[in-house]
Amino acid sequence: MVGYDPETKCVSSAEAAAAGSASGLVTRVFISPLDVIKIRFQLQIEQLSSRNPGAKYHGILQAVQCIFQEEGLGAFWKGHVPAQFLSVGYGAVQFMAFESLTKLVHNVTSYNARDSFVHFVCGGLAACTATVAVQPVDTLRTRFAAQGEPKIYRNLRHAVVTMYQMEGPRTFYRGLTPTIIAIFPYAGLQFSSYNILQQFSEWAIPAEGKKGG
Repeated sequence: MVGYDPETKCVSSAEAAAAGSASGLVTRVFISPLDVIKIRFQLQIEQLSSRNPGAKYHGILQAVQCIFQEEGLGAFWKGHVPAQFLSVGYGAVQFMAFESLTKLVHNVTSYNARDSFVHFVCGGLAACTATVAVQPVDTLRTRFAAQGEPKIYRNLRHAVVTMYQMEGPRTFYRGLTPTIIAIFPYAGLQFSSYNILQQFSEWAIPAEGKKGG
């Protein structure tokens, strides 16, 4: 069960944070290669086309082969340490905030905490809270994933010090506004869709049927 429900036994905020952290950690290990390729594509000015001789990357398979040949297998996990901090921190804050917000809605308003609209709003706000909390780590992850050879940043500490000295503290929050604008409806729809599908499954497969099946 995701979110507060007065009719069932709910997890605590700490348990929700732990579950979110664990899911973020496992997911990040598997999606890191795709994330690296996505960032390389985003930073390439030239069009992604085999007919464009100026483009370094022409497509996913070609990019995988090129990165592997030039930088080795470890390149697909560049920036993995800050990325794990990002995933674990984001998951923890998001699920803890969502659990707390849905409980707050139940306690201080007349809305049903299981209402899909409530899940949309609380899910969006929880994601925005998590985004603000981990934005500096996301910036570091992007810098590490984007750098090729030779490396600009030797390690996490070197990256933090260099960016702070050269660009100032605000650089760690670059792109925060458009990220929040994008993440609110995305996460809101994610949580509300999950809630709708969960309620549908409860209607389609009653508890008695689940026990008997």
